This record gives sequence, structure tokens and C-alpha cells, in this order.
Amino acid sequence: MNDLDRTVAELARMIRDGSTTPTTLVEQSVVRIDDLADLAAFVSVDRDGALAAAAHAESELATGLDRGPLHGLPVAVKDNIDVAGQHTRAGSVLLGDRPATDDATVVTRLRQRGAVIVGRTNMHELAWGGTTDNPHTGRARNPWDRERVPAGSSGGSGIAVAAGMVVAALGTDTGGSVRLPASVNGVSGLRPTIGRVSNAGVVPLAWTMDTVGPLARTAADAALVHDAIAGWDRRDRTTRREPVHPAWPNLPPDGGAEMLSGLRIGIIADYALVGNQPDVASAVRAALDTLAEAGASIEEITVPGVDELVDAQLVVDAVEPSAMHIDLLRTRPRDYGDDVRTHLEIGLRYTGVEYVQAQRFRAWFRDGLLAAMRHLDVLVTPTLPFTALPHGAESVELDGRSTSLTAANMRYTAIGSMAGFPGLSVPVGLDRDGLPVGMLITGRAFDETTVLRVGHAYQAVTEHHRLLPPV
Repeated sequence: MNDLDRTVAELARMIRDGSTTPTTLVEQSVVRIDDLADLAAFVSVDRDGALAAAAHAESELATGLDRGPLHGLPVAVKDNIDVAGQHTRAGSVLLGDRPATDDATVVTRLRQRGAVIVGRTNMHELAWGGTTDNPHTGRARNPWDRERVPAGSSGGSGIAVAAGMVVAALGTDTGGSVRLPASVNGVSGLRPTIGRVSNAGVVPLAWTMDTVGPLARTAADAALVHDAIAGWDRRDRTTRREPVHPAWPNLPPDGGAEMLSGLRIGIIADYALVGNQPDVASAVRAALDTLAEAGASIEEITVPGVDELVDAQLVVDAVEPSAMHIDLLRTRPRDYGDDVRTHLEIGLRYTGVEYVQAQRFRAWFRDGLLAAMRHLDVLVTPTLPFTALPHGAESVELDGRSTSLTAANMRYTAIGSMAGFPGLSVPVGLDRDGLPVGMLITGRAFDETTVLRVGHAYQAVTEHHRLLPPV
């Protein structure tokens, strides 16, 4: 077994009992990245810097300074997150060639916990897309089937975790860009509440919906990374001073299925389990049965406006990036990839009235969602209505109708993105082609703890998160 396929808790124990060392794990990470270079998960690897950081971690541990379970473990960050001394290109050729002078706040906080940054992961150009098929940095490939997409925009981070290159990776999520790669790569991925995690030092896409989130092998590992990066930041005025209640210490390492007893789960009637590929619907139904057998109650609810939600999100998701890129779009249009340039040009066509109406709809939807969830702990949906698509696909057939890939990607992730609520995607099985299916657990604002507890409890009674791609 590749050591980096183990959980953070397992590796932390191995470091402390002498079974391995941070240097050994970083060396394994770099070798694994090189051996699987055809997956195009990384755009750069800082081998020397990572080995120096690993040696420093060993020295600290030897002197009794223990920064916690992440101390000495190799992690990666998406290419739109600043790492001091490295170029932040966001998968583009448009952002100049000056290295970042400071770490992003999330990177600073990972380093404070002793994590070792080994490299930067591939992404869909400027985070505006869902395939990580990047004309500048290469086509990223799904480790379960190289002819399939790893989703996006944080596709490289999803691949890196799924293929055992690192124990965890940071991505960013606007319309679903952490949760989608988690789903199709068979890992766990958390989108935190808007305002929970700092965006300081992160290249923006749509500033009212962007957030940084972790991808990891398990919900418990995602909790550990989230606990490290969450909290108010003076560098980012959009972060909230809501108290952070660490989730990881409340996740029993030996199980925790009893946490499902009395849990109240909502299913959106005539929406959550319709319009999906059959294998996706079957896997999520089976997961719901498992949750119910462990003591959770399942309740159908209605959420006003859910059928129109993606349309509203597409307006916000189009206009805000176009506003940010308007000058470069006019002066350097040929330096954008074709798909991203098209998205940005579409964003310029919307009127101010349409943007304001979309934001008004968003606020109205959030109020209705809160009301529908007043007696619930979480909502459950598929993460995606389909599994990983072939490279080059621009649409997907669902219920006999062709739907654009952009709209289909957001069918369920739009709920958390537009409301600003936290959501965790966890693997719930494989389809008939051996491709992962994800289930999305969405909770109330600033209640990442409950979302993570549900994911952890589900993983305590199932084995889907232990499946590894055939790389």
C-alpha cells in the first residue's frame, strides 16, 4: 500500500511511532507525482523546499514541538493560491510572471500546523470551468479512467488526493469546484460557508461565492484541514467572526456511527433523486438507506425556487468574472482559452438589471431554504447527476434530454453556492463503468461540524472511501 493512501491520523501515528518520517513521506509524494505525470495533476513541484520543510518538521518533533496531526505531512495547493516565492498563475498566461511575495492566509495556517507544501495543482483556466482541460497547463486526467475528466476547476487537487500523491489538497469552490472533483475522483471534499475561510492571497473568480476548501481521503481528514484554515482574517474583510468549533476532535477515530441516531435528513421532493443517471440515483438511495438503518430519519421537503436556481447562479457566475477580467478581455482576448473567453464574453451580455435580479433571487432562495431546513440537520442530494464524462464532452444526456455541461454540473452544488452554506461530497460507490459516485451533504451556515460529522459517521459504516483508482 502506498503510504499516502492512508489517512492523516494513520500517518500521524506512524510518524510518532517511528514507522515513517516526514522526509520519507515527502520523497514518496514527489516520486508518485513523477510516476503519474501523465495525469497532469500538478503544474509545479517544489521538491527542495518540501524536503527542507520536512527536515524542519522532523527537527521540531524531535525536540518535542508537535503541531498536530498535519505536522510533516505533504499537501498541495491549487494554482490560484499564493505561496511565497512561487508564481500564482491560476492556470493562465495572463497574471504576469512575478512570484508571490507572501503566502495566502490559508497557506500560512497550514504551515502553522506543520503541513509541508509540495506543489501546485492543475486547474481549469482562471477557475472558470468544470473539466480541468487547460490549454496552457495540459489536460488533467481522471485516475479512474484517463479518458475521463477529473471535473474542475480544482481537478488537479482531486487527482492528487485520489492517486495518493498527497494526503490533502486545497481547492477553491465557486459553483462547485471542490465538490465536483471530489465526486468524480472518489474522495471527500468540503466547501465551507462563505466567510468561514479567508480568500486573502487567492485569485478571485466570482467574489460573492468564492471560498477555499479541502479535498482529502476522508471526511475526518477534510475536517482536520478545515479546522486548520478556518477563522476570521484581518486580511480579508469578507471573513466572519463566527466562532470556529473544531470538528476533528469530535469525530471518534474508531467509528462514530452512533452519531447518526436521531439525525434529521432532508430530501428535496421531485428534485434530489430525479434527473440523474440511474447508477447515481441508485447509489445515493442506497446511501440514504444506510443512514436510515443507522438511525437517521429521512424527510421529504420542498424548497421554493430550486428549479430556477441554476439559471440565477449562471448569471452571477458569468457577470462577476467578466467584471474582473473586462480590461484584459478587451486588450488580450487571444490569451484566454476558447471556452473561458466564451464564458467571459457571455458574462458581458447580461444587464445590470439581470445581475441584480439574480442576486435578489439568491437572497429569496436562501430564506426559503432556511425555512425548509428549520427542523432538519442536513440536506442530501447527489453531488453530480452523472459520473465522470469523456474528455471533450460539452453536454450530457439526462432523462432523455441533452443538458449543457455547465448547467448540469451545478444542478445540486448551486444550492450551497447560492445560499452560502457548507457542503461535503463523499463517495458512495461506483457506477457500472467503475467510476465514483458522490453524495452531497449540505448544512446550515457555519455548521461545518454537523456536515463533517454526518460524512464521518457514514464512512464509519461503509467502505466506499477506501476504494482506490487503478493507477
